[in-house]
Amino acid sequence: MTVKQLALPDLVAECVRLGVPGVGLWREPVRAYGVEAAAALVREAGLAVTTLCRGGFFTSDGWEEENRAAIDEAVTLGTDTLVLVSGGLTATCPDLPSARARITEAIAELAPYAGDRGVRLAIEPLHPMYASDRCAVSTLDQALEIAERFPADQVGVTVDTYHLWWDDRAPAAVARAGVAGRVHSFQLADWTTPLPEGVLNGRGQLGTGSIDLRAWSAMLDEAGYEGPVEVELFNDALWARDGVEVLEETLDRFLAV
Repeated sequence: MTVKQLALPDLVAECVRLGVPGVGLWREPVRAYGVEAAAALVREAGLAVTTLCRGGFFTSDGWEEENRAAIDEAVTLGTDTLVLVSGGLTATCPDLPSARARITEAIAELAPYAGDRGVRLAIEPLHPMYASDRCAVSTLDQALEIAERFPADQVGVTVDTYHLWWDDRAPAAVARAGVAGRVHSFQLADWTTPLPEGVLNGRGQLGTGSIDLRAWSAMLDEAGYEGPVEVELFNDALWARDGVEVLEETLDRFLAV
């Protein structure tokens, strides 16, 4: 998503050229290219698919079929992790308690299906400013309260610095998740202000904002996380630039911070 302006073959070729060993894929461009074709493209290039994004939106109608399809796509792509954006308030879940209850019930139904196929569900808490429309799970503690109802090899969490950097309870929650083997995904983005109108596409390039990314990396190391580290930047200004240039810059910033 950081360089969504690049077509999938170009993204794969540039990752290979730059020595990036894996890529987190989003379902929309994968489906547009063809799931089987995308799987073959990445596999033949020698890249790992680190995660597939996204499943979830359990508070809306039709979540069952859509999430089972997402799990099947993850299997085809060869990734063991499906990131979940759980869903916000709807007519049937008009408040946070009812939304979180529905999310928990949905994951209980979905987890065995995923586990039977070797796919882990990674609940991603989103910043509270998204609680109304995108994700009623706002903190890592809330995500763990749901995940810990299920086996760790079925349900864990995504740690995204953009969404969690403000929470002074997050370090303890990272440690708790690490001990239990529930950190299934780690994503980096920086927090820059002022936020753009609509706020969704305001994630900052690494090292340009308020988050101590080096400290977060150390935190995940101390928690025993040994998986891939993804950079996920929703940013209109970056998307308006040459994608290869942005990819090179992002790699440089990653190594720097």
